[in-house]
Amino acid sequence: MTNREAQIFQWITENPMISQEELAAKAGIARSSAAVHISNLMKKGYILGKGYVTNGPSYCTVVGGANIDIGGIPEGTLIEEDSNSGRTIRSLGGAGRNIAHNLRLLGVDVKFITAIGGDTNARRIIESCEDLGIDITDSLKTAKADTSTYLYITDEKGNMKLAVSDTCIYENLTAKYAASKMERMNRARLVVLDTNIPAQTIAHICENCKAPVFASSVSTREAEKLLPVLDKLTAVVTNKAEAEVLSGGIHITDKDSLERAADIILESGVKNVFIVMENKGVYYACDEEQLMMNGLDGNTVNWNGAKDAFMAGVVFGFMKHLGVRQMAKIGLAVESIAVEGTEAINSQLCIPAVAERAKIEL
Repeated sequence: MTNREAQIFQWITENPMISQEELAAKAGIARSSAAVHISNLMKKGYILGKGYVTNGPSYCTVVGGANIDIGGIPEGTLIEEDSNSGRTIRSLGGAGRNIAHNLRLLGVDVKFITAIGGDTNARRIIESCEDLGIDITDSLKTAKADTSTYLYITDEKGNMKLAVSDTCIYENLTAKYAASKMERMNRARLVVLDTNIPAQTIAHICENCKAPVFASSVSTREAEKLLPVLDKLTAVVTNKAEAEVLSGGIHITDKDSLERAADIILESGVKNVFIVMENKGVYYACDEEQLMMNGLDGNTVNWNGAKDAFMAGVVFGFMKHLGVRQMAKIGLAVESIAVEGTEAINSQLCIPAVAERAKIEL
């Protein structure tokens, strides 16, 4: 699929009733050119017939956190134990929600399972999901706790230096609740979970889900929840500190120790490992190969949400039936776009932009 075809296919996926005239206007091309692109998409099997019935990827289910992010970015060098002049950012976040949001920008259908309270923050999350087309009908709504909040401080370059997560509400996402949603998960192309949810719930999903399970470790403490179920995971996305936990305490200081950590995680049963190294790129590993892939150049503004963006790229690549190397390339491309925005999600993310940066035809 060419970049132009990917753009047109995304518009058709979002609105199957769109006309050729409307597509031509959006793309800034002649109607006859739009017709040619549509004909090519039909020949390649992406569109099945008249009415623009698409043969795109099936939905994925994301299980994890949805919260309000409150960030602080200093104007100059961060001074510890002191008040720093700077600016604050308040936005929607949560690893699971961020992954779901990025996937929708890539045209993937998402069913999102999370826990939200009855407060104003919950209403913001619900309204945003509805606007994005994220299905949250299976999410838990409870008045037992406030909607989760994530408070973080970065340095002047956007690198996170300290954070506090109020995630008590996720204790309501019990294994019993997950069991009631298992049919929906089993019908998905894959299930993505983050480690904000309880360990027992993670274990139940991993042990009973028929669909491939991808996991994102959100912190060193929460990463421990994955240790008993590593052999049930198709893929895990982690950072250096979390990979040290998953590898049993390997201290990652150079390429050799990075390779040893990845080997140990693979030996635990995970099929694909992605260790995100922020501006240094990603180290990916599977049975066939291991490689350090450099990050993409860009104007980095904020690293908050970068790993979630990378996961979305990996999931998108998997749903497109791509290999692990291409999945990593797409993950880096999505991440590079994400970090150019001031918030965890960059609304400029789209398939053509990813294809251009990853240098992959999508």
